[in-house]
Amino acid sequence: MMQPAFSWQTWAGLSAVFAALTAILAKLGVENINSNFATLIRTIFILILAAIIVSVTRAWQAPSSISPRSFLFLALSALATGASWLCYFRALQLGQASKVAPVDKLSVVLVALFGVTFLGEKLSAMNWLGVIFVGAGAILLAFKF
Repeated sequence: MMQPAFSWQTWAGLSAVFAALTAILAKLGVENINSNFATLIRTIFILILAAIIVSVTRAWQAPSSISPRSFLFLALSALATGASWLCYFRALQLGQASKVAPVDKLSVVLVALFGVTFLGEKLSAMNWLGVIFVGAGAILLAFKF
């Protein structure tokens, strides 16, 4: 197997940068459009981009090579992603990006909890402290006190 060009930390950092850009660009994009329709437009662009990336990297594979279990979980993930995007765009339409994005990032806390509960992942005391800080930070950023 070929070594990846970057570590998972690099990819995760890039994901955070693009997620931040997503919030700002989406906030500008939903100003005068129905948030659900905006999500559809965004999804079409993502589909095109993903197809280009798969083509350029020659990563196409036969659907028959994918297990039914993988298909099921990818389909469920797609439904969760779609629901998340619809809710996120509506929240951006109604609220400030600087408040919506931190609440959205409470997903970090939920992923930690779900990972431990459903995937059997183990977190150290320092990891739990980080989860608490992320949750507290999101709440402090998003709500007036």
